[in-house]
Amino acid sequence: MPSQKAKTAAFLALHKPGKHFIIPNPWDEGSARVLEGLGFAALATTSSGFAWTLGREDYGVTRGEALRHATALAESVDIPVSADLENGFGDAPEEVAQTIIWATKSALCGGSIEDTTGDPDKPIYSLSDTIKRIEAAVTEANRPENGFVLTARADGFLHGVTDLNDIIERLQAFEAAGADVLFAPGLPDLDAVHKICSAVNKPVNVLVLGDLAQHSQDDFALAGAARLSVGGRLAANAYASLTETTDMLRGGNFGILKPSKEAKIVSKFLQK
Repeated sequence: MPSQKAKTAAFLALHKPGKHFIIPNPWDEGSARVLEGLGFAALATTSSGFAWTLGREDYGVTRGEALRHATALAESVDIPVSADLENGFGDAPEEVAQTIIWATKSALCGGSIEDTTGDPDKPIYSLSDTIKRIEAAVTEANRPENGFVLTARADGFLHGVTDLNDIIERLQAFEAAGADVLFAPGLPDLDAVHKICSAVNKPVNVLVLGDLAQHSQDDFALAGAARLSVGGRLAANAYASLTETTDMLRGGNFGILKPSKEAKIVSKFLQK
């Protein structure tokens, strides 16, 4: 098994603008092992997918629960894992720093901090407050003994912001603060992806969501993306499949319970 520093270095080396890689989002250790077995080079946790496993909505977990989950997932595979650390689980920069401190003491190779407040009346932190929070995260992530790959998120498009220039300004500020990877989930189209990637010098993660799902990997590469993620969609699809299957059971169709080729493949990956 590679050392933690070797995994972190390998993870950072994957981020090459215009030569993207896909970082899928498992929701538990089993799905993480399956994705590793399918050949993916790195994984990222999903806050929504994890919350659903506890019967809760997204953002319904505590910092301790999120860190324990992410650590267990990272320890279950040999490839790099980055954690969705939401907003750092606190308003103060010191709280964000503490979250990163604990994350760096685990098997995680990286994590993301977003600029959301959790307050529906004022969902996004001011730019000045956000910068202080990202700077606090960067300070801990960049300590020589850590080498933690920090992703800084501008989540405005998920909360009603429609001004792309505002998102770009935030990402540029995150870059100046020292973040390793930049991320603006909810981008409306490929043109927005291109504009963001052209406006910054750090690698950009793109969430393949909504209209972006119609584009090919080559399209994202030409737009300058370095990393593609899918958020909670894999978990959502798994739960949708569960619903469809149980609907068939209620209708008396038990043929769906026959052993399948897919089940045998999954079993192979879980025997480790």
